[in-house]
Amino acid sequence: MKKLLTLLALGLTLSFGAAHAADANADCSAKAAEKKLAGAAKNSFMKKCVADAGAAAPASAAPASKPASAAAPAASAQKKMSQQDKMKTCNAEAKGLKGEEFKKKRDECLKK
Repeated sequence: MKKLLTLLALGLTLSFGAAHAADANADCSAKAAEKKLAGAAKNSFMKKCVADAGAAAPASAAPASKPASAAAPAASAQKKMSQQDKMKTCNAEAKGLKGEEFKKKRDECLKK
């Protein structure tokens, strides 16, 4: 009986995780389409967006007594993005702007 309950609990836990991952992927795809991203910029954006969504889920489920540990996964997910990927993403976000406006938008993005 204990094995059955354990397997049932494990199955439910895994199914909730898969549902959250699908939601995060759909949300990120919608955001990428909204920003009209394509190619490498879209791939980079999607990777970061899904990672951020994955880091945000455990943080929201964490008890209120541990706010420092909840913020740590989000910070580490941002640092994993290479400078080249970050530059591609920021250039894509500033797409359509010219001259100083482009540089300003890109620089603000890179500082994040």
